[in-house]
Amino acid sequence: MSQQLPDRSLFPKHIGVIMDGNGRWANERNLSRTQGHKVGAKVFEDITRYCAKIGIDYITFYAFSTENWKRPLKEVNFLMSLFDNELTRAFKLKAQNEKDGICMNFIGDIESLPKTLQILINKTRTEKKETTKTVSTIAINYGSQQEILNATKKICEEYKNEKISLDKLDVSNFNNYLYTNEMPPVDLMIRTGGEKRLSNYLLWQSAYSELYFTDVYWPDFDTDELDKAIIEFSNRNRRFGDVKEDKFES
Repeated sequence: MSQQLPDRSLFPKHIGVIMDGNGRWANERNLSRTQGHKVGAKVFEDITRYCAKIGIDYITFYAFSTENWKRPLKEVNFLMSLFDNELTRAFKLKAQNEKDGICMNFIGDIESLPKTLQILINKTRTEKKETTKTVSTIAINYGSQQEILNATKKICEEYKNEKISLDKLDVSNFNNYLYTNEMPPVDLMIRTGGEKRLSNYLLWQSAYSELYFTDVYWPDFDTDELDKAIIEFSNRNRRFGDVKEDKFES
């Protein structure tokens, strides 16, 4: 650990992660992009276990977006194969993960993924228990705009069938129609790789999240780097649109 972490009460409850830079990390080492993705998968596992160790309640990783299908077919096929291999490994470690307090979760348009991958996801997914220390969620075939659109369509359908009153629809109720309906909002959003954008990721859930951008590529993102992000988060003044009266200046 490079620095002393703050008291756990100052930790973010929910961290979102945009795992960016696998390809560039590989290119700079004269490796194939697929090699970068392989190393990135190992980092995902290390960070998840560390979160369970230090007490991060929720961490959600952007693994594959709805726009990533536009990538070269060879890379997309490799990523699907990598997900297959990693989920097979996660399934074999399912009992150990639960023992370590890790609950595996998935969000996104799962039904549009290859059937074999859907089966593995359903086998690997676990229920949150009293012994759960961290819920590690993989966002796969995920796009936030599509998620919000799907939620709106569900609400319209329920309104049509007189199952919901628009007068009673509020932010809290709308949350119930999102993939993340059982999670708290994102407190800290981390993006590696130097880019400074959210890329259609957890837009609704990140309305008041603190944004943390680092030039470190995902394959080089380790527990020390996560510590840095948590420490910076703990030092920020989160106002959620409010302002202290004694700080107001006309």
